[in-house]
Amino acid sequence: MTEVTSLTGRLLVATPALTDPNFDRAVVLLLDHDEEGSLGIVLNRPTPVDVGDVLEPWAALAGEPGVVFQGGPVSLDAALGVAVIPGSEGPLGWRRVHGAIGLVDLEAPPELLAAELGSLRIFAGYAGWGPGQLENELEEGAWYVVESEPGDVFAPEPERLWRSVLRRQRSELAMVATYPDDPSLN
Repeated sequence: MTEVTSLTGRLLVATPALTDPNFDRAVVLLLDHDEEGSLGIVLNRPTPVDVGDVLEPWAALAGEPGVVFQGGPVSLDAALGVAVIPGSEGPLGWRRVHGAIGLVDLEAPPELLAAELGSLRIFAGYAGWGPGQLENELEEGAWYVVESEPGDVFAPEPERLWRSVLRRQRSELAMVATYPDDPSLN
């Protein structure tokens, strides 16, 4: 077994060659990545469902747009809360993932976190890979791996996130941002 270098906290940006419709132009934040597999959330798939419709106590703390995002194709009936909390120590009910980004315990009372919460977004489901599966997809060229920024999780226009993340890269990846939605129309 080869050693796995953790990509936790980094972004997976779908390449135009990725044909899985679940990940077409997806931007995935990796919340966990080790030899046992990987878990992430798709950041740019807002749903029409208001947070208040499914997790009413958290609705007032959710950032704009105040909707639930589809975090991936796995366990769509499960919710994950992701929040930015500045500083070195986070409150009870929050677990740091990378930098100021962490997971919120949605079973905890919202008022426990409200004073320290910078931003909150709710995701239904997640993206998951078994041991070695993500590494195989990376070798096949399905994903670009880039650094994340706290603002990526809370992009006010999530439908523009794929292009935005690629455009800020200081390499040939910046040119991929102009890749047409349907190359056959060129």
